[in-house]
Amino acid sequence: MLVIVVENAPDRLRGRLAVWLLEVRAGVYVGVFSRRTRERIWKLVQASIGDGNAVIAWSAPTDAGFEFDTVGTNRREPVDFDGFKLVKFLSPASRPTA
Repeated sequence: MLVIVVENAPDRLRGRLAVWLLEVRAGVYVGVFSRRTRERIWKLVQASIGDGNAVIAWSAPTDAGFEFDTVGTNRREPVDFDGFKLVKFLSPASRPTA
């Protein structure tokens, strides 16, 4: 299972994602793909996200049962905690301004 969520994404990127994935809600795309295809889709997102942000999550043989990655500025930041990936919220003072 693969899930990509985009915010403030260009229409062109949203259209490309809709070619490969099912948009179940505005900006939320799901599908089932091989690792190679998932990585190619994610490279497209990284290259095309512009001022927006995105997160990708996929099934993986980890303790959590999934992995995830992010691109773009967001108040949530992934952090590694002894090999377990968690999410840290940035304080308003430490957030980058756009």
